[in-house]
Amino acid sequence: MKILYGIQGTGHGHISRARVVLPKLREYAEVDVLVSGYNYKMNIDGEIKYKARGLSLTYDNNGSIDMLETALNINPIKFLQDMQGVPIQEYDFVVNDFEPVTAWAANGAGIPCVAISHQASFLSEKAPRPEKKSLVAEQVMKHFAPCTAAVGSHYLRYDDFIEPPIIRKQIRDLKPTLGEHVTVYLPAFDHEVLCSMFSQVKTVSWDIFSPSCERAYTSGNVNVHPVGNETFLNSIEGCLGIVSATGFETTSEAMFLGKKLLTIPIKKQYEQLCNAAALTELGGKVVYEIDEDFTYKVSNWIEEGEVLSLAEISDEDYLAEKIIRAGLREKASPLEEQEVAA
Repeated sequence: MKILYGIQGTGHGHISRARVVLPKLREYAEVDVLVSGYNYKMNIDGEIKYKARGLSLTYDNNGSIDMLETALNINPIKFLQDMQGVPIQEYDFVVNDFEPVTAWAANGAGIPCVAISHQASFLSEKAPRPEKKSLVAEQVMKHFAPCTAAVGSHYLRYDDFIEPPIIRKQIRDLKPTLGEHVTVYLPAFDHEVLCSMFSQVKTVSWDIFSPSCERAYTSGNVNVHPVGNETFLNSIEGCLGIVSATGFETTSEAMFLGKKLLTIPIKKQYEQLCNAAALTELGGKVVYEIDEDFTYKVSNWIEEGEVLSLAEISDEDYLAEKIIRAGLREKASPLEEQEVAA
């Protein structure tokens, strides 16, 4: 059995999930990997057989998606070339983590595609949404990386195809303690903007991790770091709390570690608004605007913010089996339909 695993490189969540799922899938099959995206910062363990430009979001350094820059960076001719360059017929099925090149290549060739992303959970109407739903964004999440089957991931089992969060081994192996610093991961903001904001709150020290920072430095009660796996893990292990964007993986990890969590959704990022709705239902603290009251809100959260917890986490062996079963079921279904028709 041969599987093509497509990974969206934008954001660290898809790659973090791959580090867990890939070794398990390789116990069942030969797995090749394609990573797409022109702005990803993290590596996966093992060989990446194919790299593609794909489609990536661009941020404006002030907490929002830069829609114009994102649109200007779309290259449809290169996207088609990347699709055509994948020998999709060599594979029994595709496992897809919100990656458009492999998803559309499989769609065009009639090859089964199993979506395993957090975004796949929104194929269910039962997954939480903000009060004001975006019909356009709903269609984008549905068709950005089309699939024939889904094994979604969310904070709770909102539907029968949705599994609880995947927590990577590096997080599970931590021994969390409550220190006197707060870890900050807000990649859509420039680190100098963040430094100026959080330095005003003097009751704690701050560890800011930023993809735009090239060398670590300290300014008053703020420590600024480049994005690095070990330094980030050390920081969240001993932190008082975590301030992050409302991406699924970091928020799930904060809940698993028993850290108080304050999230700031990236503006115009509909998935994060959906996550914010879910976290609010669970009792989480969400701040939608960085305004003149922001430092007061942060100070109040430090004093009174509640710790959320996960009801359960994903069983990696069961998850891999579920993905394999879904792929084989989709691969067999056309033959079964032909037999019924005959």
